[in-house]
Amino acid sequence: MSTYRPLVFAHRGGADALPEHTLGAYLRALEDGVDGLECDVRLTRDGHLVCVHDRRLNRTSNGRGRVSTKTLAELDSLDYGSWHPRYPGDEEPLPELSRLLTLDRLLGAVCDSGRPVRLLIETKHPTRYGAEVERRLIRTLQRFGLADPRPESPVQVTVMSFAALALRRVRVQAPAIPTVYLVELLPPGVGRGKLPFGARIAGPGVGLVRARPGLIPAIRAAGHQAYVWTVNDKADLDLVLENQVDGVITDRPRFVLDHLAAL
Repeated sequence: MSTYRPLVFAHRGGADALPEHTLGAYLRALEDGVDGLECDVRLTRDGHLVCVHDRRLNRTSNGRGRVSTKTLAELDSLDYGSWHPRYPGDEEPLPELSRLLTLDRLLGAVCDSGRPVRLLIETKHPTRYGAEVERRLIRTLQRFGLADPRPESPVQVTVMSFAALALRRVRVQAPAIPTVYLVELLPPGVGRGKLPFGARIAGPGVGLVRARPGLIPAIRAAGHQAYVWTVNDKADLDLVLENQVDGVITDRPRFVLDHLAAL
């Protein structure tokens, strides 16, 4: 009997059930039993890493403008939860579901969880701060003792990016940290399983996996792992399971975990 089971990662904390990139979403995902969490990081004007996906604040907060032009204090004054259709809607905002999440707060919660957690951190590019994003990230991971991971450590960090140069920077500054090269459109060579310098894992979007049936076999034949995003329905989940991918990144971690349990 096959013992195959992919790692399950809560995309932005499990963005379907609760407001994305909020501490409450991540804590719920851990309670549900995910193997890992996924987050995006951007740099504020005063040099703090915050967990926000979009370049602009409009979609996921009651603020306006670019994240990179705001200070941490300005960002922390906004509401990041009430836009979500499943937000409880209490009269008083719930801090864990409405407050800005910094990378420091997320790392603290993960380290305090008392259980093994794999954390995928995506650095967002292009950005006005360029290489400073990776420099600040590695410095932060060093403070938490996560930049030179030991196999027995319960918290394992992997850095992801669509920017090959960002992964090169991580490889140079913290060579022990695994890296994922994210792809939505197929760059030259990746279809044959070739990844850019610094990348150890391929991260194709599920739409690309659908369109290119030979992609995952080529990646695996080249000796690489594959983490696929964002897998939210049964057809796509069945597809990536047939391909025996190594990681499933999903907005619906409870759905994926239940499906795997039923198998």
